[in-house]
Amino acid sequence: MKLYNELASQCSQSVTMAYSTSFYSAVGMLDKSIQDDIHHIYGFVRFADEIVDTFHDYNQEYLIEKFEKDLYEALEHGISMNPILHSFQETVRSYEIDTELIDAFLYSMKMDLYKQNYTTVEEYEKYIYGSADVVGLMCLKVFVNGDEKEYQRLKPMAMKLGSAFQKVNFLRDLKSDSELLNRSYFPNLDLHNLHPTTKQQIIDEIERDFDQAYEGIIQLPETSRLGVYTAYKYYCQLLKKLKKTPANKILQARIRVKDHVKLALLMRSFVNVKLNLL
Repeated sequence: MKLYNELASQCSQSVTMAYSTSFYSAVGMLDKSIQDDIHHIYGFVRFADEIVDTFHDYNQEYLIEKFEKDLYEALEHGISMNPILHSFQETVRSYEIDTELIDAFLYSMKMDLYKQNYTTVEEYEKYIYGSADVVGLMCLKVFVNGDEKEYQRLKPMAMKLGSAFQKVNFLRDLKSDSELLNRSYFPNLDLHNLHPTTKQQIIDEIERDFDQAYEGIIQLPETSRLGVYTAYKYYCQLLKKLKKTPANKILQARIRVKDHVKLALLMRSFVNVKLNLL
């Protein structure tokens, strides 16, 4: 069983490395004792997201329902022959991650199968809670080693960080979400004419989320602070680029942070955390 557990964990790590080099680098800056568990969480959410975003030639509704069913069978029996689900259920059981978080995540993923536009703030916030906030909360359970008191104390700020990351993704991906997936997440946004004022309102909202999230980051245990701070700085840099990009240009191309800038961010983050300069 030990060999299978290790293999399943390696599969989750490979998923992280294949789908997000930036996140993989940030995980590498966490303490080794928790890196595997964060890979397990990422592997699970990545596969669910892939089902609803890219498997268009297959019965996506069947696939996501089966994925959910297989997960809950894995949680019940403590094993799955799907290595991604097997490693995830181990982390869920080890840290007593609330299944409400998993349910909310899967609900938002299913929304992507039939909902293209979000017309109210309530719908928008519910989607973000399920698609991003709860993922941050799953990770927080690992970061505080299952300590419920610390989890509850840092929970609001962890949710703000998840929201900020997701909103940056929404703004960055306006073009692809619209053209490839026919989706628009920001309430009542005209995808054919992103007005500068509307863009600034979105950025102001994200910056408020980041400000509140930062207060939680600096209170994280040393085992997780560097990795989370690094991810935070990367997304702040991405938001900075989006802020400088004219509204009409955001609708024409996907904004990226260059590799050498990412490397510089990693190095500065390491120095700032190690020298306690946060």
